Amino acid sequence: MALCSMASAHPGHEELPAETEAELTQPQNQGGQGRALMEAIELPEPEVSITIEDGMRVIRSNGLPDHETGAFPNSGNPNAIRPQSHEYKVPLLPRLADEPTIARSEFGIAINGVIFDAGTGEFWSAEGRVFGGGSEWNYDAMGGGVPFGIDENNAHVQPTGKYHYHGLPTGLIENLSGDAGPEQMILLGWAFDGFPIYGPYSYADAWDADSQIKELDTSYRLKKGKRPETPDGPGGTYDGTFAYDFEYVEGSGDLDECNGRFGVTPEFPMGTYYYVISGAFPNVPRLWKGEPSEALARRGGPGGPQGGQEDPGARERPRPGQQRRTRPNRGQRPGN
Repeated sequence: MALCSMASAHPGHEELPAETEAELTQPQNQGGQGRALMEAIELPEPEVSITIEDGMRVIRSNGLPDHETGAFPNSGNPNAIRPQSHEYKVPLLPRLADEPTIARSEFGIAINGVIFDAGTGEFWSAEGRVFGGGSEWNYDAMGGGVPFGIDENNAHVQPTGKYHYHGLPTGLIENLSGDAGPEQMILLGWAFDGFPIYGPYSYADAWDADSQIKELDTSYRLKKGKRPETPDGPGGTYDGTFAYDFEYVEGSGDLDECNGRFGVTPEFPMGTYYYVISGAFPNVPRLWKGEPSEALARRGGPGGPQGGQEDPGARERPRPGQQRRTRPNRGQRPGN
């Protein structure tokens, strides 16, 4: 099978610049097949700056990672990495929302200027794989059901050339951990509601920085049984191919439905809410605990015009899994 016929990688997820459109010489269907391979080019050095301006944390970058990547294009991804023009302003003093909200495709940004993407734009339908919604069956980038061309950093490339993470950014973690190794609490970036994002290791007691370091467990579990058959669903066993294969079981792990928790961190010794990029589903959180900045809201969220078009499936996409509450969540102080 030709490389281009296996490609997907968020087709149509962002508007294509003219130079990228010129490279995609074959027609594209909704499933992302038929794209010509983009040509890999020599890239400039990564650039990123994080400043405080008017009460906002401002992250600007060219979106290029500061670590080695896999080869792009590849057999699951026809796109090549290109420099971007990222600029995000997130609240310096984030506020909790009354209810969690579904994160659009872009959840946050790493401290190296690479985006964390929460979901994909590809869905199952009775007519075949489609982009942009139409059902609750969203293909998960880390689920293995679709060849997204994910590299060793759990990242791949969109048609715009945007390199982005869908899971643990292993190269970034290696750079940040140094000789101490990855089993420590590492600040990885900032969610678009302003709360910090950490790696999977943290304190066993969320409020005790002297407690043992452990890998935090998510509270999502695979559903039991089988999916509904066509036309109501794709059929088969709940195996992680789709985000909807999972359900949130409150208190079954260390983290809440937003894949975060309250506690102290090296950067916030008095405590904060923080998100976790985990090694298990949901990997990158799918829900924001706080309120995105007004500027992000006005432009349609982080997936709006300055960050690429809004994922049209975001409005239809349900929360990952069906929530089943069993017992109070652990690790949170009363009143937080």
